[in-house]
Amino acid sequence: MLANRSSFKVGFPDAPLSGQTGSVTTTNRSLPRILTLMGSGETAPTMVSTHRRLAASLANGPSTVRSMVNAALLDTPYGFQENASELAERAVHYFSESVDVDLRIGGLTSLSTANSLDRERGLELLRTSDYLFAGPGSPTYALREWANTDVPNIISNKLDQGGIVVFASAAALTIGACTVPVYEIYKCGHDPYWLDGLNILGAIGVDAVVIPHYDNAEGGHHDTRFCYLGERRLRLMEQELPADHYVLGVDEHTGVILNLEEGSAEVVGNGTLTIRIDGQSRTFPSGTTLDLAFLVTPDGDAASPAPTQTPPVAPTESPAEDTPADTSLGDTTERCLADFNTAIDSGDADQALRAVLELEEAITAWSADTLQSDDAGRARATLRSMITRLGDAAVKGLDDPTLVRAPLVEALLEIRALARSEKRFDLSDLIRDRLDAAEIDVKDTADGAEWSLRNEG
Repeated sequence: MLANRSSFKVGFPDAPLSGQTGSVTTTNRSLPRILTLMGSGETAPTMVSTHRRLAASLANGPSTVRSMVNAALLDTPYGFQENASELAERAVHYFSESVDVDLRIGGLTSLSTANSLDRERGLELLRTSDYLFAGPGSPTYALREWANTDVPNIISNKLDQGGIVVFASAAALTIGACTVPVYEIYKCGHDPYWLDGLNILGAIGVDAVVIPHYDNAEGGHHDTRFCYLGERRLRLMEQELPADHYVLGVDEHTGVILNLEEGSAEVVGNGTLTIRIDGQSRTFPSGTTLDLAFLVTPDGDAASPAPTQTPPVAPTESPAEDTPADTSLGDTTERCLADFNTAIDSGDADQALRAVLELEEAITAWSADTLQSDDAGRARATLRSMITRLGDAAVKGLDDPTLVRAPLVEALLEIRALARSEKRFDLSDLIRDRLDAAEIDVKDTADGAEWSLRNEG
């Protein structure tokens, strides 16, 4: 690896001193210096507890988070999309409802075409924020729009002077020395290649490229791991990396919190962090805390600090709200449907209703997630089916109709048997006709009459 790594120092030595410029000019608060990278799920239930924890570190406590945190959305990565404004509003709603933070939209979907006043207002919003968030879209588009602007400096200054930067998915791709042009390779069929990244990691001594969506499995039978590259293309691209650089892979619904003050790197969320050097990988599960120096020299000698397992940090709200039982909306859909089917089969109306309500709540909770999949459509279709079946059950009843009618039918058959023994065939025939009209079939056997519901097989 690079020789200068031995002189590792967390910080940005070429940046202005704290208090001169940047995000702390409007406050006397001492802010943490944290860079958080998320593989995906940045606006999903899986990352709620991480956002809350980061936001709480900027405030005096959970009760003052909304009033104390000045959060801004850097909306450039998806600025080329026709639904860019919708994605921004979904992020705002997510932060307001789930994180208890007011997220202000930068309005920097296209810095190259925006008028100078709107552009400077958006950049100033980023400068004065202490929680800077960016997410999905195209890393190629984002880098092109950020070129020759103050965005890279704003990010660096925040990490030098104080503030929290949370970059996820496409935005996370831009943070390393090089960037994967995902759309161009996976969608357009370009030969694998690298783009120059912002190299924010390089400023803190970490010579790496960030690959989110590292464990992606959307391809099914074809390999879409490593942010849709797959093993073959990633191996080709590794050969073209700058000397002594490596891959830092972040699984979906997983993050790594790089605390520059404490010199630590903590893995959070559902999956793992991967350090891949020349095709060889080391993985670190959620709950692992690494010395940040280990990311500087990941192939160092035995003196390198060993990773440690840390206990989960207590959430600011109830665990039920912060830690979903399932890792995706698809998982929740399958579980709720199984619970619903069991409840219907056992005649438990309350449990069936609980399954319906839980799925509806999950759809709402995952509505802000920007990960592209068919989970949302499948969940809504399942919910509609469950509601329809519950409505049918409300009309027909959930109890076994045989058990519900048994006392009455058995009583009528006893009367019929008595009538036949007394040769009152007119009465016995009347009872049988009435049972037949009620779709109850009666069969006389040597052991007595047997009956069944005609439409129940």
